[in-house]
Amino acid sequence: MSLAFDPYELGGVRLANRIVMSPMTRSRAHGPGAVPGDLAAEYYAQRAGAGLIVTEGTQPSPVGQGYPDTPGLHSPEQVAAWRRVTDAVHTAGGVIYAQLLHTGRIGHPSLLPDGLHPVAPSETRAAGQVFTHDGPKAFVTPAALTDAGIARTADDFAGAARNAIAAGFDGVELHGANGYLIHQFLAPNTNRRTDRWGGSPAARARFGVAVATAVTAAIGPGRTGFRISPGSPVNDIAEDDPEDTYLALLTGLAPLGLSYLHVMEAPRGRELTHRLRKEWAGTLILNPHTSPEPTGPDELRLIEDGTADLVAFGALFLANPDLPARLAAGGPYNSPDRGTFFGGDHRGYTDYPRLGQEA
Repeated sequence: MSLAFDPYELGGVRLANRIVMSPMTRSRAHGPGAVPGDLAAEYYAQRAGAGLIVTEGTQPSPVGQGYPDTPGLHSPEQVAAWRRVTDAVHTAGGVIYAQLLHTGRIGHPSLLPDGLHPVAPSETRAAGQVFTHDGPKAFVTPAALTDAGIARTADDFAGAARNAIAAGFDGVELHGANGYLIHQFLAPNTNRRTDRWGGSPAARARFGVAVATAVTAAIGPGRTGFRISPGSPVNDIAEDDPEDTYLALLTGLAPLGLSYLHVMEAPRGRELTHRLRKEWAGTLILNPHTSPEPTGPDELRLIEDGTADLVAFGALFLANPDLPARLAAGGPYNSPDRGTFFGGDHRGYTDYPRLGQEA
């Protein structure tokens, strides 16, 4: 039997296998409280056979919301609602991390309460549109974060991480990928700062390290993962030569002793994946690039050959809630319904909202 079905120790927690359910935006937290409902508990509990579940992106603060009806982890009401989800997953024998996602410039004022406006490292507007309750709207020019705003944002992540543990999560994943706020600091086309937060690869990596430092101080490094997507163009990101930036990021993260590094591969990204694997001493989760198909059973070989410690599956997990059992049996597999996704993300359609239909 493949190593993929062997138990794995992650941050002091025993995983039943090395198969990860990738984070995928659901847009099901309806209402002003941005709380997950009973459907979320059912949805995640159905997939508790994963060695690790990473939830949909969950905003650490009101201004971090970039899509309609996405859940938060910044209020007591949200903590109580997520507790029902984690209880359901744990009862089913699963392990679950909350993904903390601040969308930065990817959003719109109409999605935010109290007159808030999207923020980013620099006043650079993203090309394209965002889905809102009133239909697609063009992205707006974000407000550049001040030093005080950067410190406050790191504190927001730390507070959300504490809330995640109070809600029963086994840990959190910091979303530093797919063109959202942490990634916006990493990328030279979205970070045009000339202060200590921009300019060089090490300076652009500083914000991600600051967020991770605040979160590990709040909940411990063994409960903190970090996700990256080097070279990905999603959400109008341009990283033509990302190696130096991501090696600088790993250098900053290494002393923290994080639970894992989660790599979303971009096209032609395997060479960089191998380089990151060599430089990262801890656990590496890989969401491999498999375009035009979703990640499938053949990618389990990446565990066998040492490319990754765990492999993340997206769309196939939506269509097959019992995916680990099907992988162990060699199938059969239900086919994902691609027509229900916006964005056409080749890596399991992660991080795009599905509006109006359920998995």
